[in-house]
Amino acid sequence: MDHRNLIAIDIHTHAEVSCWNPFDNYGEEYDRAADKYFGSSGRPTIAESVAYYRERKIGLVMFMVDAESNMGRRRIPNEEIAEAAQKNSDMMIAFASIDPHKGKMGAREARRLIEEHGVKGFKFHPTVQAFHPYDKMAWPLYEVIAEHKLPAIFHTGHSGIGSGMRCGGGLRLEYSNPMHLDDVAIDFPDMQIVMAHPSFPWQDEALSVATHKPNVWIDLSGWSPKYFPKQLVQYANTLLKDRILFGSDYPLITPDRWMKDFEAAGFKPEVMPGILKGNAVRLLKLEG
Repeated sequence: MDHRNLIAIDIHTHAEVSCWNPFDNYGEEYDRAADKYFGSSGRPTIAESVAYYRERKIGLVMFMVDAESNMGRRRIPNEEIAEAAQKNSDMMIAFASIDPHKGKMGAREARRLIEEHGVKGFKFHPTVQAFHPYDKMAWPLYEVIAEHKLPAIFHTGHSGIGSGMRCGGGLRLEYSNPMHLDDVAIDFPDMQIVMAHPSFPWQDEALSVATHKPNVWIDLSGWSPKYFPKQLVQYANTLLKDRILFGSDYPLITPDRWMKDFEAAGFKPEVMPGILKGNAVRLLKLEG
């Protein structure tokens, strides 16, 4: 990624539509509920997303969420995202997602994606994947990620997916309590852990883990900055200023909306460049 020619790096964007696989409408009610919750509409292809970000001179990290065992939805191929990143390597990086329930087979896939397809990190969503991050079931995957010293993003806090559906779509919020990442941070100190989103209703827990464990970061995706808890802004301005990352959650929240609200959310001018780009440059090891 040629970060010097980018105004920002969005660490949290989603691939929503596959051009390799046929359309799969199974579980589409989760998408409609999320659209209602976020006030969004439309699901761009990967190429459309890349064009959107290129026009704005914003770099992006893209991934999908593999929750095949719990939700029964066919995943977008990790290889499809990796291929797009290779074709747009000046401004795009691919992260992979592998359902932790796939165990050692998932670990084999992770190694192949890193070594053959240039994947630079991984995404986990405990709520939709139905697992506690400290569950030893996920250890084979973490071991591969840590061996290659790559970052892993974990959804934390409330989930817009399932919100408003009967029984919340059967998804359990408790899986995404950020305190569950404390054990992971201890056992895998070489894996940089990114806690995604303001972690409602566990914001203080997230700040505690990140302050205590130097391999834990926070991305600010999934919310408009004007709704951020005051203590999150306080820590971003002080103790955690070097480990706070810009993320939008595109396409559910656009970087246009996020960055406009960021200007008026109470962040100190001297920490804003790090949040928008500098901290991601270090996390992703883009220097040198």
